[in-house]
Amino acid sequence: MNILFINSIGKDKFGGGEKWMVNAAKGLADRGHTVRIASKKHSRILDYARKQGVTTEVISIRSDINPLTTLRIARWLKRNETDILICNLNKDVRVAGLAARLAGTPVVLARHGMLLCSRKWKHKLTLTSLTDGIITNSRTIQDAYAGYGWFHRDFVKVIYNGLTTPGKVEAINFSTRFPGKKIIYSAGRLSEQKGFSFLIDAAAILSQQRNDLVFLVSGEGKLKNTLEEQIRSCNLENTFFLEGFSPDIYPRLKGCDLFVLASLFEGMPNVVMEAMAVGTPVIATDVNGARELVQDRTTGLIVPPADPSALADAISGLLDNPERLAAFGKAGKERVATHFTTGIMVDHLEAYLLKKLETAHR
Repeated sequence: MNILFINSIGKDKFGGGEKWMVNAAKGLADRGHTVRIASKKHSRILDYARKQGVTTEVISIRSDINPLTTLRIARWLKRNETDILICNLNKDVRVAGLAARLAGTPVVLARHGMLLCSRKWKHKLTLTSLTDGIITNSRTIQDAYAGYGWFHRDFVKVIYNGLTTPGKVEAINFSTRFPGKKIIYSAGRLSEQKGFSFLIDAAAILSQQRNDLVFLVSGEGKLKNTLEEQIRSCNLENTFFLEGFSPDIYPRLKGCDLFVLASLFEGMPNVVMEAMAVGTPVIATDVNGARELVQDRTTGLIVPPADPSALADAISGLLDNPERLAAFGKAGKERVATHFTTGIMVDHLEAYLLKKLETAHR
């Protein structure tokens, strides 16, 4: 197969969807397929892809409708005899998906790592006319789309995210920086979606009860100043730290005592999977695919979103139970190794793409 992944996310943005795309591309390329990832020049996803040995192309999509860009992409797809185009954002579908139709590319797919499609007419028009299917990573998203009544039964395919954990992860020794403290760690874009304001509120509640906790967050985003102001207003300057972007969070995940996902919505939260993979116990909000990954009270705890009190109670209760912490960490690591490896994900993705291509050629 000759496959192009296209992702027009901002050049300074990089999250779980981008990791999935690179992992999928590398996995397919390692099996002998011709695979490229296209994005904006100097983007983090292209830098990361190149470091993983994935072939990259610079293709910039800056708006929902751009006839010149569409024609350029159509020429590229035809010249490179592309079999399958996999689009990330909705504007990728509208610009590159249309290009693929013009070029005669046999299969066009959208990949939705979260709920990207609402009931708007433009989503119905573009997804039903410019794509041949949607790949998602959670059954909750599949069920939501089924409720729209637009797609036939097999149009939305669930392929769970897969993970390749580095062979040896050296845990950061946080005790040198924070002696005597327990470390609660989180990571993600500093955006409304990730719910960090509620994590700060939970930290404020806990700061009134105990003085042995430190909260660390890796990530960048437009809410940085707002969150810093909230930290100051809650008098948490010595307790809650925004650490900035980290290209490798595994040492932090392995070195912390507990990982917390406070998101308001997600697809299949990659960062939770990464924490589980290194044996770190997790608490996650009850959003989209979280329950498909985290088995509540077996591999971690599930709490309601946007509920700082519930989050604070879960954090405190779990940190004070070392036996339960260890059991959650062990069970989570086993669950990822059994169900959520890159190899398993690529097996399912490759089989799905081959089937779509075979159907297109009939």
